[in-house]
Amino acid sequence: MTFELTQLYVDHIQELIEREDSAAIRAEMENLFAADITSLLYELETESAKFLISQLNIETGAAILADMDRGERRDFLKAFTSEEISKFVNLFDSDDAVDLLNEQPIRVREEVIALLEDREQARFILDLLHYDEDVAGGLMQKELVKANVNWTVNQCIEELRTQAEDVEKVYAVYVVDDFGKLHGILSLKKIVLAHKNTKIESLYDKDVIFVETYRPAEEVAELMRRYDLDALPVVNVQGKLLGRITIDDIVDVITDQASSDTLAMAGITGDVEEDDSIWQQTKARLPWLLVGMMGGILAAKFISFFEGDLKIIPAMAAFIPIIGSTGGNVGIQTSSLILQGLADKTGLDTSLGQRLIRMFAVAFINGLIISAIVFGFNMLIGNELQLAMVVSAALMSVVFLASFMGTLTPIVLEKIGINPAVASGPFITTANDLIGYGVYFGLAHLLLKL
Repeated sequence: MTFELTQLYVDHIQELIEREDSAAIRAEMENLFAADITSLLYELETESAKFLISQLNIETGAAILADMDRGERRDFLKAFTSEEISKFVNLFDSDDAVDLLNEQPIRVREEVIALLEDREQARFILDLLHYDEDVAGGLMQKELVKANVNWTVNQCIEELRTQAEDVEKVYAVYVVDDFGKLHGILSLKKIVLAHKNTKIESLYDKDVIFVETYRPAEEVAELMRRYDLDALPVVNVQGKLLGRITIDDIVDVITDQASSDTLAMAGITGDVEEDDSIWQQTKARLPWLLVGMMGGILAAKFISFFEGDLKIIPAMAAFIPIIGSTGGNVGIQTSSLILQGLADKTGLDTSLGQRLIRMFAVAFINGLIISAIVFGFNMLIGNELQLAMVVSAALMSVVFLASFMGTLTPIVLEKIGINPAVASGPFITTANDLIGYGVYFGLAHLLLKL
């Protein structure tokens, strides 16, 4: 049954904590997954959350800490000593341990590593600490199962039993030579079905997909998505096997990337969440709001130049919102499709000319339909033919120009190294407002001879 966190349940747990009813707390937590307990901890004060986690077995506590959001975990662990933290880190995979330690002050980090009982784990952590977190080396874990190419299946099985004790999930066995260089991959199915004296060299698959330590996280995510991989081996520049990246780590990368792009498209800069402080949210949202405000001021000033035209034909004012909103919507739609194409690296690159031809074809159809509807509406309510023609022609032009802006701007931004997702926010909306109003009043001058 799916766990549902309610305020009533939080209050109940808080009451048990205040009574220090350890038996009741353990009974309540027994039927919950670690992720459910994590959600509960977010709703408790630090001291209450610490007391709750202290009532659980160390394995559950480690799973909870591994599942926590980084910011929440960093603040939460301030209430723990280095010795207490080390007991949890002992049970972490090396990549998760490095993520946690990178959040801590240097003193705490060094104390925890020194206190680790598993010295191999400590060595793994030290190996990983010097990698940036946004490259393959920073994503990988050192725990894996490998076999020498010269072994027999029987030797491989014996080693598999030994190595797998420290590996939470075994997807396959990586085949290396005497120098640790990656040669291929061997599925568990082949090991189980093969005769015990069969040589590994006759069984393994040489067409193994791997990634170097310096490759960016986005490239790793794309490889695993394209080839539907559960795990990806990581090698150094000499081809020596160093670790592996598992799908759960890549899901986090994909989620973070999608979240960042969504925020950027909405005009929110930086990594910000709903429960962040008011000041953090203000800093993240204010820059593009100011851009939008300046655009609005420019648009208002631009319209003021045509006050005389509006006095002659007041009905023109009624269609100003339609011009602005249509341009903004078309620009955002077009740029969103372009961003989707830029993010998909699996196929051949589409040339700018091909994109523009397709864009003009779509814009022509959409513009024709929108213009026809608006023209019919004007005729239906009794507006003059000339005004109906101006509004319809302006809408047709705006659809074309907004499509052009929505196509070109993300491509240009990507070429100069700026996140193209920002192009789908206030920038395109503001630019299209100004262009749309210019086209509208320009056509009015031309066709109505104002």
